[in-house]
Amino acid sequence: MRAFVSRSWPRTLRGRLSLVALTTATLLMVILTVTFNTVVQRHLQHQADDELRTRGAAVAATIDASGPKVRVLETPGEELLDTNVWIYAGDRLLEKPPSATATGPLTRAADRLAARAGRHCVTAHAHGAVRLCSRPVPGDQSAATVVTALDLSPYRSSADALLLASLALDAVMLACTYALTRLAVGRALRPVRTMTEHATQWSAIASEERFGSVARPTELAQLGGSLDALLDRIRALLRHEQQLTRELSHELRNPLARIIAELDWWQARPRSAADTRTTHEAIADAAQSMRTICDTLLDDARDSAASAPGTTDVLPVLRRLADRAAKTEEAEEVKVVVTGRATALSAGVPDALLERIVSPLLDNALRHAHSRVEIRAGARPGGVRVEVMDDGPGVPASFAAELFQPGRRADPGDGHGGAGLGLPLARRLARSAGGEVHHDERHTSGATFVVSLPAG
Repeated sequence: MRAFVSRSWPRTLRGRLSLVALTTATLLMVILTVTFNTVVQRHLQHQADDELRTRGAAVAATIDASGPKVRVLETPGEELLDTNVWIYAGDRLLEKPPSATATGPLTRAADRLAARAGRHCVTAHAHGAVRLCSRPVPGDQSAATVVTALDLSPYRSSADALLLASLALDAVMLACTYALTRLAVGRALRPVRTMTEHATQWSAIASEERFGSVARPTELAQLGGSLDALLDRIRALLRHEQQLTRELSHELRNPLARIIAELDWWQARPRSAADTRTTHEAIADAAQSMRTICDTLLDDARDSAASAPGTTDVLPVLRRLADRAAKTEEAEEVKVVVTGRATALSAGVPDALLERIVSPLLDNALRHAHSRVEIRAGARPGGVRVEVMDDGPGVPASFAAELFQPGRRADPGDGHGGAGLGLPLARRLARSAGGEVHHDERHTSGATFVVSLPAG
């Protein structure tokens, strides 16, 4: 049964909405039809009762019950008055219609009404429905009862005709409701279908088109905003993937070239065991450098894919980074201080992105500082400025031009880890958020790196 319902249930939204509208309209039509026909039947019955009471009053006017004996007076048109009329003196039948028999169903029904006394109406069945009503005729010394009957066939025919007409009208209304609902829903969903097609096309070709550029109803505007956000996310992911591919290609080229050169040198002529060992160490070092490069770039790719536009308070993030850095081995003899030039600084980047921008600069400062690292935050025109300063040896003047080139280090043999990618990544992330990272050469005592970010 459930499988049949599942197969019969429409698969399209237009079909489902049309079916729901048709079901609702059907229930409403059934209720209205039943109510209407019930009211009509009651009204027709009241009309029949009113006519019977009027005829009963006319017949009662021809009965004299003032004496000890009930008398039926002779009046003009007596034949019309006697049609379907029973007259009783107490429980004794005085007159009955010529067509009725003394033991027929109508006469028995009239006998029961006369025996009950008072004004009552019942429906009897004799070759069709017949309505009977009784009317007492009080007198001084005796009492009489008049029972009149009326064939309900015309009234039933009218009720049946109204029922058929209402059912036909219901069928027409339901058909129109279903057709108009499908048409209206189809027209209403046409922009959604168009937006879906555009979203598929634009996401495939990385188009600059957006749904927010066109005025739409509120519901579709909200949908368009969601689709625009998805398209922006797709574009950001595509740009990030392209950037990651370029960086991997660029950064892996040097270690691969070194490995190829070592192998070419080793194969050029027979080498001693010491030369072979040296070659193996050089190849292993280059391979380890490649692994470090891949791990660094892939970690950054995963973190960047999870980021989203937003704003953040700068000082709490910097203090959190300082507390975290103070627990590392490199900070055992180095004091990390955070100072702020404003009580409330808001940057137009999420806190996770701010951490990824400042963390490489802080790690670099901790590796080279003698005793103190200071993170200073303040406002600048249209944005926020963060300075990371250390009291180390500073950046050699000969290396300043290569400071932000991936994979380059001022002194590879200084005993510190790293692949030379921290500073380039910090600058790239800052630029992706509309900011910048640069080295302040005016500070000669140690190194100072400055992060500029848009205001939140």
